[in-house]
Amino acid sequence: MPLSHADDITFLRRSLAVAAEARAAGNHPFGAVLVDDKGHVLIEAGNEYLHQKGPGHAESIVAREAAMLYEPEVLAQCTLYSAFEPCAMCAGTIYWAGIGAVVFGMTERRLAEMTGANPENLTMDLPCRVVFEAGQRRTELRGPVPELEAEIAASHEGFW
Repeated sequence: MPLSHADDITFLRRSLAVAAEARAAGNHPFGAVLVDDKGHVLIEAGNEYLHQKGPGHAESIVAREAAMLYEPEVLAQCTLYSAFEPCAMCAGTIYWAGIGAVVFGMTERRLAEMTGANPENLTMDLPCRVVFEAGQRRTELRGPVPELEAEIAASHEGFW
């Protein structure tokens, strides 16, 4: 049974909690959560800017770990949750890991409005949908989730 919209909200909020932990540790305020088709959290990770710099995005960290731990048949049934739309790098990593679905709360374009030209987060104007559509394997995409936009934006207040 596919996860519901209420489940999506719950796991997006979990990604915000993971992001808050990353921020408290001195990293950028981003988090990602991988959930199986039964609603069990398999992996979660926050941004690792302090150790990995620009490539230390939470979504890529989760996708790489998932590819090492789970078989393709399992990952095809999983959903990766992130408060923000995965960037092109993360979308590519999610695709190559074979994760079947992605749910995000706010677009990359909206993130760019919030962060401006901050050299630690030079966003790309390339929607993840474009990256996923270029692949031979289907990646289901759900987002943005407008009812969470204010909550997500608040998680970045005072950071950039």
